[in-house]
Amino acid sequence: MRIRDLGVIDDAVVELAPGFTAVTGETGAGKTMVVTSLGLLLGGRADPALVRGGSDRAVVEGRIELPAGSPAAARALEAGAELDDGALLISRTVSAEGRSRAHVGGRSVPVGLLAELGEDLIAVHGQTDQQRLLRPSRQRGALDRYAGEAVAEPLARYREVYRSLREVSATLEELTTKARERAQEADLLRFGLEEIGAAEPVAGEDVELAAEAERLGHADALSGAATQAHAALAGDPADPDSLDAGTLLAQSRRALEAVRHHDERLAALADRLNEVGYLLADVAGDLAGYADDLDADPVRLAAVEDRRAVLSQLVRKYGGPENSLAEVLEWAEAGSLRLAELDGDDGRIDELGAQETALRAELAELAAEVSAARHAAADRFAAAVSAELAELAMPHARVSFAISQVEDLAGIEIDGRTVTYGPHGVDEVEVLLAPHPGAQPRPIAKGASGGELSRVMLAVEVVFAGADPVPTYLFDEVDAGVGGKAAVEIGRRLAKLAQSAQVVVVTHLPQVAAFADRHLVVVKTNDGTVTRSGVKVLNDEERVRELSRMLAGLEDSELGRAHAEELLATARAPRAD
Repeated sequence: MRIRDLGVIDDAVVELAPGFTAVTGETGAGKTMVVTSLGLLLGGRADPALVRGGSDRAVVEGRIELPAGSPAAARALEAGAELDDGALLISRTVSAEGRSRAHVGGRSVPVGLLAELGEDLIAVHGQTDQQRLLRPSRQRGALDRYAGEAVAEPLARYREVYRSLREVSATLEELTTKARERAQEADLLRFGLEEIGAAEPVAGEDVELAAEAERLGHADALSGAATQAHAALAGDPADPDSLDAGTLLAQSRRALEAVRHHDERLAALADRLNEVGYLLADVAGDLAGYADDLDADPVRLAAVEDRRAVLSQLVRKYGGPENSLAEVLEWAEAGSLRLAELDGDDGRIDELGAQETALRAELAELAAEVSAARHAAADRFAAAVSAELAELAMPHARVSFAISQVEDLAGIEIDGRTVTYGPHGVDEVEVLLAPHPGAQPRPIAKGASGGELSRVMLAVEVVFAGADPVPTYLFDEVDAGVGGKAAVEIGRRLAKLAQSAQVVVVTHLPQVAAFADRHLVVVKTNDGTVTRSGVKVLNDEERVRELSRMLAGLEDSELGRAHAEELLATARAPRAD
């Protein structure tokens, strides 16, 4: 892994190896940046404050050997990444402005993909994780994770039913609590539909009535104009000597007919005059019929205006932005559908109530299955952690789980009790510790001293590691507050874990570092930075000097060197056997 311009690190290369790698260094030398770098490579939050002062960006690059056929390899290839001799190249860039970019196998990818890969590649255990594990909600999640499919499978089905129950209950509550509002809405719809139904409007009726009202209102003027126009076309019977269009047209036709055979053009004009004559006669006849049919009926006019007033009232009440009768008819159609829906709510309430009862019963069965699986896993988990504590100089300590339910009349019934429930089931989970015989089990946050808490947390992490399918484990100073024989046992447990996985430990304890297969030290230069050569792989002699410094604060102390050599001999003894 190469780190550039991150925190105090200017440019450094960290070479991790199989087995147990210890990372040490003086306070403030940049050990934490090693952990931070791994976090960035695996999708951690990008904080612009991490960018080294004077630089515009920080860059972390890593080369990760992927197990053949691993989920991480499959996910990377699915995203279009290319492998380099079975290894995956990953990089993460964080700008001083806060922008972040990620590349996997030569392709730009969302940062979320790094987090997905990280879940399959590495498990990070640190002091922050310890604090999270002190919360009961995290302890329940830890137990579920340890239990594996025994809890995961019924819990997944439980959550599906839980979501369905929430949806049904919410709908049922809305229907029952808003009954008054729904009744008022139904009354308003029913009144409007009855009013529209009584009027029986017809599509386009308003346009036809408006035209009829216009015609009836000007009947006298229309009749006079039609009569006058007819007289001009066909003549006035009261004045036989008057000229009219028909008489003049007939004279014109006779003049042309006499000579039409002398010129085809003139003959064509004569034919057109004949056509005009037919048309003139038709128009004159229609004018006569129009004048005869037109009836200036004030009674009919009043009826039309009354009908128009009724329709206008409906448009004002139920019309839309166009103020049309068509919008009234649309409102009536939509209102009928909504009224049918509201009138059907009573039946729907009964149906939802029955559905809610069935879902509650199913949820209770699944919750009981999840709870039983948790109890079984809790016994195994507690026994495994207690066994680890015995190896960490706490031979009489006993870890147990308190799994309980809170009674709630609004909950679900399990084993004759009505208990509260949530998305994670019905169980409240808390890890208890009895540090010595006769001690009452208490929550680990209250029942353990600082050193004991670190050992308990480390035991929990080691047990988790055995249940995790990831190939790499990172422990960030989980040995804080521990010393003496307990520290030696911590180192021994980590070395044992490293026999089956890659283990990286950032530590300040020489007793832990002595058990490492590979020892890296982070060293600052005089100007306070860490350069490429500042992360060193120590040989045997350098390792003795570093352990001596960690023990006595002096690299060349004879007593410190002797103690360091003794520590290394103690750590190597089991392996030689």
